[in-house]
Order: sequence, then C-alpha cells, then structure tokens
Amino acid sequence: MVSVLMPVYNAVATLPQAVASVRRQSYRAWELVAVDDGSSDDSGAVLDQMAAEEPRLRVLHLPHQGLVPALNAGLESCRGDWLARFDADDLMHRDRLHLQRRAAFAGVLGCGVRCFPMAAIQEGFARYELWLNSLRTHAEIERDLFVESPLAHPSVMLPTGLLRGVGGYRDCGWPEDYDLWFRLWRAGTKFAKLPEVLHYWRDHPGRLTRSGEAYRRAAFRECKLEHLLATRLRGRQRLVLWGAGEGGKVWSRLLERAGKEIAWLIDIDPAKIGGRLRGAPVRGASSLADRRDELVLVTVGVRGARELIRAALNEAGLRETDDYVCLA
Repeated sequence: MVSVLMPVYNAVATLPQAVASVRRQSYRAWELVAVDDGSSDDSGAVLDQMAAEEPRLRVLHLPHQGLVPALNAGLESCRGDWLARFDADDLMHRDRLHLQRRAAFAGVLGCGVRCFPMAAIQEGFARYELWLNSLRTHAEIERDLFVESPLAHPSVMLPTGLLRGVGGYRDCGWPEDYDLWFRLWRAGTKFAKLPEVLHYWRDHPGRLTRSGEAYRRAAFRECKLEHLLATRLRGRQRLVLWGAGEGGKVWSRLLERAGKEIAWLIDIDPAKIGGRLRGAPVRGASSLADRRDELVLVTVGVRGARELIRAALNEAGLRETDDYVCLA
C-alpha cells in the first residue's frame, strides 16, 4: 500500500481539488494521511466531511505547530510500505501513484512537474521548473545537489522505512525537504525521476516556500554549508572559489566563518583579476595549472555560465564532485 502524506494548513480553497485528484488515482491501494496543523479556516471540517465519504482518508487534527511536526506526526501514522508526499494545494496526475509504485525504486523517486496557473508563473520559477525536469538520473541529481533543491518535495515517492530510517524530518531553520535530500544522500540513497509530468505544482503568493523564514536564500546556504562541511569539504582546508562576484563574496564569508582558507578566487573579468577579495587574490582561469589538491567551488550563478565553467574544468582534467563542486 502507498501512504500519501499531506500536511494541511488553511487550505480550504484548494483541498477539494487536491483530495479529488488522489481519489481519481488509477492505483487503488492507497491511504491518504491528512494532517491538519491547527488550521484557523474550515480545513479540518472539510477533511472530516470528506473522510466520512472516503474510508481511505484518515485525518489527524493537531494544534498548530508548523510543517515539520505535522510531517513527522503524519509519518508516524502512515501504514503503507511506500510513502508519497503531496501538498494540499497541488494536483496529481491520475497515473502518478501507479507509475511510481510500478517502478519499485528503492530510493527517492520523483517525476516531472508542471507549475500552475501559467499566468502567475514568474520567469525565475519557470526556469526552476525546466531545471528540475532536466535532472532525471542519480548522477545528474547528485551533481547539482548543492546548487538548489533538485526534487519537488510533493512529487516524490520512497519506501516509508527509508524515511523513518534517517529520523524523519528535522527543523533546523532551513528547508526541511532540502535537508532530507542531503541526509538521505549521505546515507547512500539513490535518486531518480520519471520523465512524465505527474505532479501539478500550484504557485501562489501565500505558499510557504515564498513566505517562510526557513526558505530564505540565506537559510538554503546554511543548509548547504552544513552538509558541504560534512562531505565534500571534510578533511580539506584550502579551497579555490570560481567567481569573485556576489556569490563568491557570500561563500568566502561563510567558508571563512567555518574555518576554511580561500587560497584564491578565479574570475574571467579583467577588472577583477589582480585584485583581492576578503584578502584572497583574484586570478584568471589559467591559475588552475597551479592547483594541487584544492577543491574548486563554482559559485557563479549567471544563467549559462555554470555550464561554460563546467566545460572548462572538465577540459582541464578536473572531475566533478571529486575535484570541483557547483553551488549557489
């Protein structure tokens, strides 16, 4: 059986559509665990009414504590061997559970996503959707893990025991899903995505990822830093940063705070080459020839630049994830 875990907070306007998309699933062996996180609207009553008509819908009513406690309470109540995440303002394709369950993937399996309503989607979010859908294999997802969260949380399915095995969700002041991907990756979990668009991701101004403190850009960077220090930077003291712009400034400060030494920075801007950033020299790309075993961190976020830098590093004989890592 697949347990669909759906946290709910003040979602009365979208709940009926969301639940209806679960009830329309071609895969029938599911339960929907809806966790009402102390909603101040009629979400709880609407859920109870729908549960009276649908025996596979189970409702947990909690005092308002926030998303992470709601997710963990729901996880504890899930009875299926497989868990599919879902949000109360989104929609499922009718074959999503069937196709993900049929894959029987022992790790985290996402799918293609489409953001809606189209008229409200801004350019940045549209680019994020394209980027998400371009990452399908474990190698692709792992490669970009430190760039941005590479999976849409409400689109994934994974073995319930896998999620419980890493302790469920954590509230660390940064995105709980991004933190989860890192912890699962560090535990050796594989990631993949089905190419089909099976999840419809609603964008609106009130979405938690737009308004919550844990989803600020600085919080994402703190999450990356914690896991970067525990993995790619473990045992490495001297680093080289590619990018002396805003990203390089931010990451220089964060890494220095963590006790790391920035040997030098690389940039292609003649106006920056020869200068210094936080005491470290800024040099041209030819300085790669002076590299010994320093890890190169690519901090350039300009659209298209990351792929050009990847190509230059690969041509220089560096191996991604071993010799260099892209982050943002």
